[in-house]
Amino acid sequence: MKYYIIAGEASGDLHGSNLIKELKKLDNSSHFRCWGGDLMSRESDDLVKHFKDYSHMGFFEVFINLKKILNNLSFCKKDIKKYNPDVIIYVDFPGFNLRIAKWAKKNNFKNHFYISPQIWAWKQNRIKTIRKVIDQMYVILPFEKKFYSSVNFNVHYVGHPLLDVIKTNKNEASDRRQEKIIALLPGSRDQEIKKILPEMINIIKNFKNYSFYICAAPSQKKSTYLKYIKDKNIENVKIVENQTYEILSKSSAALVASGTATLETALFKIPQVVCYKSSWISIMIGRFLLRNLKYISLVNLILDKEVVKELIQENLNEKNLTSELKNILEGDHRIHMLKSYNELIDKLGNKGASEKTALKIFNYLEPNSYSKES
Repeated sequence: MKYYIIAGEASGDLHGSNLIKELKKLDNSSHFRCWGGDLMSRESDDLVKHFKDYSHMGFFEVFINLKKILNNLSFCKKDIKKYNPDVIIYVDFPGFNLRIAKWAKKNNFKNHFYISPQIWAWKQNRIKTIRKVIDQMYVILPFEKKFYSSVNFNVHYVGHPLLDVIKTNKNEASDRRQEKIIALLPGSRDQEIKKILPEMINIIKNFKNYSFYICAAPSQKKSTYLKYIKDKNIENVKIVENQTYEILSKSSAALVASGTATLETALFKIPQVVCYKSSWISIMIGRFLLRNLKYISLVNLILDKEVVKELIQENLNEKNLTSELKNILEGDHRIHMLKSYNELIDKLGNKGASEKTALKIFNYLEPNSYSKES
């Protein structure tokens, strides 16, 4: 069968690539054409475009890149029609993917959505579109199945795919602290790095006994990060590539851009401060649209309480970041956060999300196959 898969950022690339691996095990005649990143490129027959060329963060950033986005939408539709897949699998990235899904449904393509749009947080009116155009939805957060039931749409809860990617480190926090390492994860998009990394770098001088490691995103070159530190004369900072999990596993703490990386850090049981900064226009729009949402980080959202500190926009500054990092390097706040991480892991459910999703997709397409779901 022919699979067309669309992901829009580093996390989608990771989960999309693992889904492809599982589909290959079930379907010996499988062919894949994808929009994604380096990981999906390695697993698929053909990568149409890399997400760094079409993924934009923030309302203002989307507006100024609108022409480029519209061109990509048009190209994607033509490419799907030419490829004529048996199914289109959308991995998160709802702004782009739901537009393609509307068109695809009208053109009689099967639409499967892996990793739900966060309509429980905002844009709940998207449920109308989802009901009309999505044939099957696979959700990864424990409260999402209940939410979708409340709006009369049946979904499959498969668990969180990060549980398969990350082997939760069982070492005691006190052992890690001997490493004296602080991980910096400033995001994967240019806009994120430009806004967030300088704020992270500003506090390094206040922690001379620690080594700081900037974990470069797979989609970014080392030079993207170098320009922010070359004039700072900082000795205790390094940039590492393709070593994010290795650095996290031995870190004392981490400063993390809001997104999937906050959950990854929690699964490694590393105390963290969540950072977010964008253009003031995007922030104003976001605060209006998300006014009923108490938190922005997945850790706090899943546990429905403040476990990790979120420093957003003007609150992301040297004074606050220094203070919050000191809080999680020692003392009661650190201990409380680590205990809450155990609660988080329990809530995320069982492993095997990629395998379960692949099996459900394959059995949907081949209902008479011998592959049986557990």
